Amino acid sequence: MKKIFNLSIAIAALFLYACNTSEANSTKSEEAPSATAAGQSAVQDDESQKDVVKVAMGSKDHTTLVAAVKQAELVDVLSNAGPFTVFAPTNAAFEKVPKEALESLMKDENKAKLQDILQYHVSVGVFKPEMLQDGQVINQANSGNITISKKDGKIIVNGTATIIASIPASNGIIHVIDGVLLPPQK
Repeated sequence: MKKIFNLSIAIAALFLYACNTSEANSTKSEEAPSATAAGQSAVQDDESQKDVVKVAMGSKDHTTLVAAVKQAELVDVLSNAGPFTVFAPTNAAFEKVPKEALESLMKDENKAKLQDILQYHVSVGVFKPEMLQDGQVINQANSGNITISKKDGKIIVNGTATIIASIPASNGIIHVIDGVLLPPQK
């Protein structure tokens, strides 16, 4: 009988402890703002390797790309685990696009078209430079395909944009390119 009584007390104490811990955790979560409410991009982490978005944000040569990614509301998507291969045009690459066309794409009413173009610069998976082969076709996030070619030791995308650098990131790799990729008309 004494064993049953002690067991009952122990179970009651464990139950009360669990309830108090649950209440404490729910109170904490109500008080503390949730990083997930703003998406993965809002997570503060100064120790880990940067994701593709944070790498681009830290580059003075990709301010136009970063502005476009923000306008297209793709920051959180590209901050997720991935893995992604991003073909990232430089500011100089965007300067080759007619100014009026670029300004038009940055308008709210053209967000879907901007998203399509930016998603044409992203592959799901990691394609390191040594993995890219002449004639290789890679499916992009917008369901279009790009074609890789090699000439004189250079890797070229769609015959128009050359990879000038490759930067690893926590959720993939960034290939810096000297041209903007335009998806084929659907």
